[in-house]
Amino acid sequence: MTPPLYIALRFLTHRKRALLLSLSGVVFGVAIFICTQAQTQGFARYFIDSTIGSNGALVIKSRFRPRYEPLMVSAKSSKGKTVGRRLYFEGITNANEIMRVSRQFSNVVSCSPVLRGTVSARAGFENATVDLYGVDPALHAQTTDILHQLIDGNFDDFRNNTSSIIIGSRLAELLQAGVADTVQLLAPNGEYWRFTVAAIARAGIGSIDSTRVYSHARVAQALLQQPSGASMIIYKLRNPNRAPALASRFETLFQHSASSWQEREESTLQLFLTLRMSVAITVSLIILLAGFGIFNVLTMSVLAKIKEIAILRSMGYRRIDISSIFLWQGALIAAAGSLLGCLLGASMTWGVSHIPIRLRGLLYTNYFLVTWDWRHYVFATLLAILAVFIASYVPARRAAELPPVVTIRGSR
Repeated sequence: MTPPLYIALRFLTHRKRALLLSLSGVVFGVAIFICTQAQTQGFARYFIDSTIGSNGALVIKSRFRPRYEPLMVSAKSSKGKTVGRRLYFEGITNANEIMRVSRQFSNVVSCSPVLRGTVSARAGFENATVDLYGVDPALHAQTTDILHQLIDGNFDDFRNNTSSIIIGSRLAELLQAGVADTVQLLAPNGEYWRFTVAAIARAGIGSIDSTRVYSHARVAQALLQQPSGASMIIYKLRNPNRAPALASRFETLFQHSASSWQEREESTLQLFLTLRMSVAITVSLIILLAGFGIFNVLTMSVLAKIKEIAILRSMGYRRIDISSIFLWQGALIAAAGSLLGCLLGASMTWGVSHIPIRLRGLLYTNYFLVTWDWRHYVFATLLAILAVFIASYVPARRAAELPPVVTIRGSR
């Protein structure tokens, strides 16, 4: 142990009460930062996983062709770049060819065609407007998390029976329909088609669970009276974070509009990001206040140890050695506070994840959602080190500038 570090330990243990108060500020600041970030990111991660698991990481929709009109003002993209206007045509006529080519991309795990339409559903005396998804059961099971989302019923019953459907959990509650019950869907010609509920799915997102109905693609095509077999193709990717780049390549290659999950859920993701930043800034104030406490403790330590500092200077200690004594005190507080804070933060995160809640709005959950991310601990530790270093620097510099001879004379 170096002499400055040893002296720093002696100075710290001399005022135990002030040390504990300073240390507790760092500990609780780090712990609360970790816990709150785990919560806010937990809800965001749950939403991302649910939307990707239900709607795919990437979606190809309507085909397009450029429109060249010199007399018209070109549209501008969100980034301010001028882009050519497009003519969009609903539906995908060559879905099988697009899927065959896109499967050759290394990031594509699987893809599934979907025929989408809005119809009216009726069960008993209850009615609802639903979002009908006509799918290929085998491909859809490979591309989405539909198998893991089932809370009642059997997927094989849906796969083997073309007159069966899968409905969202909240929609089932609204229609008061269960497995093996009959639900009628209204076709555009005014005719009701009867279906048997094979299973009930819970995606975890309210907008999906309250409107989604799955049927076989060919049945949906006949019910909706659509000439094209698919209105979109959804993709499962090995790396969903690279979805925007792949969407851009698909647009150029297939001349169809392609959107990534980041673009599709941009507004909700910005909401979660804003919430995380707001919570981080608020909790950072706790660590900042702990820094003020450390500043006061070290300043009083300098005033109380004027004679000792002067003696050390007269013994040959340089200014940098005196300064390092008080910087070491701050470093010890930061290290101990960060370590204890990380342990407390992990305990608080675990405890919060077991607190029961009943959330039935944007998301569906019965407990607080948390994410275990090592970056939360690193960021909290770096923030604590920065705050403590700033709080320690001024007292350390002041101690180093004390003149030894005058100080000894004045302390007699």
